[in-house]
Amino acid sequence: MSQSSETQPGFAGQLTGNTKTVRLTIQYFFSTMQRVVFVLGIMALATLCMMFVKPDFADKIIAMSPFDTSLEKQVVLQQQPLANLLPDANAHDGTGHAVQATLVTTKKDADVSPQQSLVTQWLAKRYRVAEDAIDMLVSTSYSIAKDVKIDPLLILSVIAIESRFNPFAESPMGAQGLMQVMSKIHHDKFKSLGGVQAAFNPVANVRVGSHILKDYIARAGSVEGGLKLYVGAADMYSDGGYGSKVLSEYANLKRVSNGKRISIHTSTATEKPIPTQIPEPAVVKIKDNPQQLTVNEHQDNQY
Repeated sequence: MSQSSETQPGFAGQLTGNTKTVRLTIQYFFSTMQRVVFVLGIMALATLCMMFVKPDFADKIIAMSPFDTSLEKQVVLQQQPLANLLPDANAHDGTGHAVQATLVTTKKDADVSPQQSLVTQWLAKRYRVAEDAIDMLVSTSYSIAKDVKIDPLLILSVIAIESRFNPFAESPMGAQGLMQVMSKIHHDKFKSLGGVQAAFNPVANVRVGSHILKDYIARAGSVEGGLKLYVGAADMYSDGGYGSKVLSEYANLKRVSNGKRISIHTSTATEKPIPTQIPEPAVVKIKDNPQQLTVNEHQDNQY
């Protein structure tokens, strides 16, 4: 009897000790989890701040995500090439010779300049277009620019502002395609490319639009003036900011091609529309008085 009474307190003490150990273990576990959650929360806030300050950081996070669908887009694009979705622009000119208007495709092992590759990658992210599709459009623009003797980055800047790289874009005024060419007005330039129905073919549209842009720049004597003519604001005091947007995008592409890190969310224009040509002040004659006043001086004298 005495022996059993001596063993019971020992067993109870051991049980109490085990309970305390379990309790301390649970407390330590929850305390550790609280610290982990706190650290993860701080890291999440830091990541959000970094994404806000540097938008390009978000693209890197998305690229690391297992839910990135860029590979799926490439597979779909390989299954159905862009050229199969476009109107045929193969035609014959007046001499009976075939005129080809096909997209310039590039291969992974092709000799493409690093500058062109940087421009392609940046435009694909900025305008949310499959990189293979943008690659064909950029390569085609570079090829046409070489023939027309115009800066390819200027062509791409006009395409970006006009259609955001949508080859099927059409405005209420009838401007069509990548460079929003008025095919009804410039129908003669499409004759050798299959007629005005070729306005939605990217190559035909960029080729005609590039020639028009170059002619307007030569006529105006400056890129700013040429852009004002291109947008149809020749008789207007201002182009509504069109030139500023194109030149802003051109500056972005220029920096990207030079290896600069430019956010894909950067604005295309930070300035107010600037008139490309300031009209000369009108001259007002007062009867026989030889004194001449400008319009502004005449209005000031009225007050």
